[in-house]
Amino acid sequence: MQKVYAPNGSDVSAGTYECADCGYEYSNQSKKSLPPCPQHLDSLHVENGWKILSGQGDATDDPYPKSGK
Repeated sequence: MQKVYAPNGSDVSAGTYECADCGYEYSNQSKKSLPPCPQHLDSLHVENGWKILSGQGDATDDPYPKSGK
């Protein structure tokens, strides 16, 4: 089952992600740490993570706790 959500700080593959709070789209190469949304200071962000639009998302051996999403 492919994940649909990756919390900030997750190891992720290259792909496109959408902020779970405001919808900001972010494309990246593989990252050791998925950054917070650059708009987090402009609006309320409670999910603090990303919807995975393309790519593999959260690495299987990610050191962060499972979010259950």
